[in-house]
Amino acid sequence: MTLEQLRVFVCVAEREHMTRAAETLNLTQSATSAAIAALEERHGVKLFDRIGRRIALTGAGRAFLGEARAVLARAATAEQTLADLAGLKTGALAIAASQTVGSYWLPRHIAAFHARYPGVAVALRIGNTDAVAELTRAGEVDLGFVEGEVDDPALDATAIDEDELLIVAAAGARDSLERLDAERLAAATWVAREKGSGTRAAFESALAAFGIDPARRRIGLELPSNEAICAAVAAGAGLAVMSRLVVDASIKAGELAAAPLALPRRRFFVLRHRQRYESQAARAFSDMLTSVG
Repeated sequence: MTLEQLRVFVCVAEREHMTRAAETLNLTQSATSAAIAALEERHGVKLFDRIGRRIALTGAGRAFLGEARAVLARAATAEQTLADLAGLKTGALAIAASQTVGSYWLPRHIAAFHARYPGVAVALRIGNTDAVAELTRAGEVDLGFVEGEVDDPALDATAIDEDELLIVAAAGARDSLERLDAERLAAATWVAREKGSGTRAAFESALAAFGIDPARRRIGLELPSNEAICAAVAAGAGLAVMSRLVVDASIKAGELAAAPLALPRRRFFVLRHRQRYESQAARAFSDMLTSVG
């Protein structure tokens, strides 16, 4: 059993698709299939069921997945320890971030870090807040960045910045936004992110601040990305609560309009595992953010 075989297994298990895993790993499909076959044949265990063009983990595969992830995390820690001895001349920094933070706030900081430490490779993974917390908890990333608080005893969460939230609608609805009150907010049709995202939590909190019972609000569309929400709202699908970082360009372009209502600000947090080794690269990145802030 090799680390490469474990990486292939974990990637295939997470995507439940051989071709997509091969593309992610930059391998041929035959090489990906061969790595899985080698594991199964070597140990006499079936890890996947083949269901048409898709695959699914067997019971043995599910049991093995956690162990495989743990071995890969331990190997990454060992590799990072050696990289630390080089004093940030080499190394890697794995980051996960929720969509708003990862797409609109974090890139400029990653660029500044790369300029300061060009030998450190930075890899960013994007997911919703729950997914980022899970990646950080599992040790698959060094740092996680999320919008809103995460209640997890394994993770340390430190506030690093604040975010302004706006209620937005299609530009043609600008006049109606001027007349928004609690009653109209409760009756409105909303476009929202999926449950588990920081933006969805911010949406729920914003309406709660106006005394609106979650059972009363009407969600017309539930979409998986900020960009999809912006496009749907611009097309007249309803109202949305979004970060100014996300909608500012669309407002200036005349595609969206913002309501003159003050919403509670939300905080951005950096997540660290309380018990896992923190690399020099992770510490340097955190220190850079603190100095900028």
